[in-house]
Amino acid sequence: MKYAIIIPDGCADEPQASLGGKTPLAAAKTPAMDEIARLGVVGRANNVPAHLPPGSDVANLSLFGYDPNQYFTGRAPLEAAAQGIKLGPDDWAIRCNLVTIENQTMRSFTADHVSTAEATELLQTCQQELGAEYLEFVPGVSYRNLLLFRGAKQPAPFTKETRATPPHDLTDKSVADDFPRGPGSELLSDLMSRSVGLFADHPVNKARQAAGKLPATNIWLWGLGKTPSLTRFKELHAKTGKMITAVDLLRGLAALIGWERIEVPGATGYLDTDYAAKGRYAVEALNSTDIVCVHIEAPDEASHEGRADAKIAALEAIDEKIVAPLHAALRKHGDYRILVSPDHPTPVRTKTHSHGFVPLAICGTGVAPDAATTYDEPTAEKSPLAFDEGWRMMGYFLK
Repeated sequence: MKYAIIIPDGCADEPQASLGGKTPLAAAKTPAMDEIARLGVVGRANNVPAHLPPGSDVANLSLFGYDPNQYFTGRAPLEAAAQGIKLGPDDWAIRCNLVTIENQTMRSFTADHVSTAEATELLQTCQQELGAEYLEFVPGVSYRNLLLFRGAKQPAPFTKETRATPPHDLTDKSVADDFPRGPGSELLSDLMSRSVGLFADHPVNKARQAAGKLPATNIWLWGLGKTPSLTRFKELHAKTGKMITAVDLLRGLAALIGWERIEVPGATGYLDTDYAAKGRYAVEALNSTDIVCVHIEAPDEASHEGRADAKIAALEAIDEKIVAPLHAALRKHGDYRILVSPDHPTPVRTKTHSHGFVPLAICGTGVAPDAATTYDEPTAEKSPLAFDEGWRMMGYFLK
């Protein structure tokens, strides 16, 4: 049996007046996803418990069959794993965004999609001026970077009660009341505040402003935690897997559950990603593993920018260039199953992640079709197939 999982990140949404009362998923032309719905079943899953933050970290743990109540420790440790960073038992990883804040308002949680080269220069300055033996700034990709607190060299002040708001939850909102709270928050807030002066006249920002781009005004620290102890996926389900993604969070999750990561040229984690290349690499990967997972960040990015049109375009590209060729290739392998499911909703209206059910579609060997003919939120809401604890869905898909 061969399996494929397609994750159109954040594609679940609300009805849009501009789309005649349809959600972007319902408005998009997605014949390949609809075919999966016709051949199989459509249902829904709630991947984020109400008491946990509705981020991709919690949601993807659930999607892959890991109870977040047991396994979730924070987002940054997953991204550290993506870079092969080893965290000791007393170490903490902290997500370090480069952001643009103007008049105490989050203008851009990506610093206008700062380049990796520019981010690296800015992080080097942070290390020189703010770093210490126990504080290590680690460049990542674009605005997504890390700060490591080495607890063996200095006792960490953080606990599970330390809270920090994801910057993507603050787009176009005041940040005045959303600085870190709880144990160790003074350190985080101090580093964030001190970075403002470091970046004000930084050569990187001068060049960006001269080119008509927004500057990276400061760092924003959040998503902190220790490395979770995840049981290998093969031990749980006796199946091997490969991950295709451009996002460190999913790369890290793959590393921790024992999946091989496939790097696809042209995969950007943004709207300009090479969808067709992802599809080709996924088809090829079927020859050497039980499960192929393709994660696409573009729908989520479109929602963060409040662009329903871009979200529809991304979903249509995913359908044509990833879902369709992958489903066709699976059929040639014989027995198969395919799953399409986002991790969490990201409404265009709010520009941020939210709690709630997401639609899923499954077809293939041994799946008795239901009455569904389309893959979208209204169809999923009518289905009797519902996973109130989303982490239980993976066992259903694989059984």
